[in-house]
Amino acid sequence: MSYSKLLSVGAVVLALGGCMSFPAGPAGPAGPQGATGATGYTGAKGSTGYTGATGNTGDTGATGNTGNTGATGGTGATGDTGATGYTGATGSTGATGSTGAKGNTGAKGTTVGETVVIVPAR
Repeated sequence: MSYSKLLSVGAVVLALGGCMSFPAGPAGPAGPQGATGATGYTGAKGSTGYTGATGNTGDTGATGNTGNTGATGGTGATGDTGATGYTGATGSTGATGSTGAKGNTGAKGTTVGETVVIVPAR
């Protein structure tokens, strides 16, 4: 029997089985296994996008020139030390002069009222 006929008979049995109720009979033998359908094709894998190009590295700037070092000046000559002069002789101390004689003190005058006393100098 073909599959379509089996399906038709199965549909009729189910339809009539809903209208009638009979006691369940013994299980029948298993039917043949149906054919497996063909597997569909797997879709094609998409291409990987391109990686962008790497940019160029910039140029390195030039290094400036180093200036020249100036010449070191020579050391001047050291002058001679002058001769040390002699110390002059110390002069003698002059003689001490004599002290003059002490003068006498004049006499003391007396005061009387408004009298003026004149004492002559010696």
